Amino acid sequence: MRNHEVTRRQPLLKEDGSLREAGWSRQLVQCYDRTKIKAPAFRIKEWDYYLVLNEDFAGAFTVSDDGYIGLQSVSLLNFKEGWEHTETILNPFPMGRLHMPSTSKEGDTIYHDKRLHIEFRNGEGRRRLLCKFRNFYQGKDFECNITLRQPQMDTMVIATPWKEDKRAFYYNQKINCMSASGSMRYDGKTYTFCPETDFGTLDWGRGVWTYDNRWYWGSGNCMIEGKPFGFNIGYGFGDTSAASENVLHYDGKAHKLDDVTFHIPKGDYMKPWKFTSSDGRFEMDFLPVLDRKAKTEAVIIETDQHQVFGRMSGQAVLDDGKVIEVKDLMCFAEDVHNRY
Repeated sequence: MRNHEVTRRQPLLKEDGSLREAGWSRQLVQCYDRTKIKAPAFRIKEWDYYLVLNEDFAGAFTVSDDGYIGLQSVSLLNFKEGWEHTETILNPFPMGRLHMPSTSKEGDTIYHDKRLHIEFRNGEGRRRLLCKFRNFYQGKDFECNITLRQPQMDTMVIATPWKEDKRAFYYNQKINCMSASGSMRYDGKTYTFCPETDFGTLDWGRGVWTYDNRWYWGSGNCMIEGKPFGFNIGYGFGDTSAASENVLHYDGKAHKLDDVTFHIPKGDYMKPWKFTSSDGRFEMDFLPVLDRKAKTEAVIIETDQHQVFGRMSGQAVLDDGKVIEVKDLMCFAEDVHNRY
């Protein structure tokens, strides 16, 4: 199968606004520059999404500028008690006013209004997630102060075009295996993360999409044999003939996979799933615990999302043939259909 690795540092886009080199890389070697995009400003999408997760609970934080709409959201998930709440603030036509950084390596992402203040602070091998959400749910506030440690390590970067529109592209970095410390507070309860066992993941993306897309994405992290292990799997978004985004992470190194298929039970996301791979290197069973689902229909905007959290067990095989035994790893896998 294809899996072209981009290794040369260069501008992401050519003069006509199309991708210079489709493929995957271990770091952001291709340089994103919003001013080089040839599509209209209302079609440009820029987002930072953090998920901090452990066996019992999770927090998810999004700051995004999607052109004609901004979407800022916070989720609190409690797996032991079987509930989650997501609160979202929509902004009309931000179109660059959030000044999202052009790289994940430096720069801070900040959003502020009367209800929500959220900061993603970046520097010196760590990321700080600060948030205060007034009237988050049932009249109660949500707060968090979380630190993610990011040592020198490989990440998963993908540059994907669309066949039907040469000005459309998806430039995305997933950073796994960032140890998490700090806490979240809601309704008189403190949710504390332990850096020895708990991890955060960053989904950093910039691009111009076509209107109608359905994608599948899954990610998880844990300690195995005293070393950080993680995975990123997914497909369905754009023309992936140059490379997939399927990667294993182990002890700071990325191990590239071929195709991974999500086998989702029809009509019931809470039944057991399976994951299989074309190269036999990612074979997993998945037992759902909680479905964070959302459906929105508003004129030209339509979303149908199922982000399913659960426990994964099976085998993953590294580049050198080493077999990683995975047992009850709390992670997520999602099926998302967006028209916007």
